[in-house]
Amino acid sequence: MKGRIRRRASDWDRFAHWAPGAAWLMLAAFSALLVGAALTERSAIYDAAPRVSSPVASTAPATSAGAEAAPGRDTDLQLYDVIAERVRAGDNYYQAAVEEQRARGFPVRPGLAVRLPTLAHVHAAVGPYGLMVLAALLGIGTLVAWHYRLRDISGTTNKLRIILLLVVIGAVMGLKPQYLALHEVWSGMLIALALGLYRPRRWWPALIAGALALAVRELALPFVLLMGALALLRGNRGEALAWGAVIALFGAGLVAHLGQVAQFTTPADPEGPNWFALRGLGGVTSNVALSSPLYLLPGWLAAPLALLPLLGWAGWRTRFGETGFLLCAGYSLLFAIAGRDNNFYWALMVMPVWFVGLAFVPRALASLWASARGN
Repeated sequence: MKGRIRRRASDWDRFAHWAPGAAWLMLAAFSALLVGAALTERSAIYDAAPRVSSPVASTAPATSAGAEAAPGRDTDLQLYDVIAERVRAGDNYYQAAVEEQRARGFPVRPGLAVRLPTLAHVHAAVGPYGLMVLAALLGIGTLVAWHYRLRDISGTTNKLRIILLLVVIGAVMGLKPQYLALHEVWSGMLIALALGLYRPRRWWPALIAGALALAVRELALPFVLLMGALALLRGNRGEALAWGAVIALFGAGLVAHLGQVAQFTTPADPEGPNWFALRGLGGVTSNVALSSPLYLLPGWLAAPLALLPLLGWAGWRTRFGETGFLLCAGYSLLFAIAGRDNNFYWALMVMPVWFVGLAFVPRALASLWASARGN
């Protein structure tokens, strides 16, 4: 029993082995990061991004092609609705997508400017109300998976309800019915489901969920790469090969996707702006704030709060905590390097898991403080 207690205590002591000087340096660095986030918050986005009832919106012009746009509905969402309607009517997905994007002034080159066809076909098959049912099932399934996963992890017994509430808070923005046409919503929830389903000796359910996330949105590739790399580092060769097979199949599918897009585009079609905008820290905090309930707060306050979960994830010394930290830190790097201001909804890829780190911030700070004092 004593050994079990000691093992659980060590799960919280990621920073306890640091020398006092290093702990002080780490506290100072993180404090400077929070202050820098407050000073560099991209408040202009709050004013520039058009909204319907939330900031998840596009700045593209709205013109109709092939179907009348729903009143008060964002142009991105109108586009996906119309494409699904045309697919339901029997049109080729790629022809419909390229024609509708071109008519609305959306870029169709490079080929990645056209979304993968998975969600459009599902949307066409089940309709908008069917999407709501699927979203409810996915949300409930994710919470159930996390509940049973967290019961197997030390240090979460007294925080289980808080963690599940934080998952809901992170997912609530994307799971609004009006935003279910967004690919990032589904891919992000499937990533969260994969984390909840994962077991070192029973990893195939997580593999399926991760593959589905990748089939919906190519932005799930960093997650799949991370899971494959962790499996390889932990000596699980069979699992690593399975994740590698998913990546290989996705690569083949992506080549086919780009080939299909090329059949309906011409060199005369303008290319979209470069995604490598190098927005830095402001890109991370604005993406998180505008894709979560933090958008309700002033930018100078929302920006540092957006970064706090990273400290909590870093201080949770379990395999689950390590995976969560690497996932959030990796996407943070992506948001700092790639994506323009109007691509802030990319953060929906990690929002269901992002705020879970808040549950562990107090203990992480206490551990760092104790280490800094030499305790």
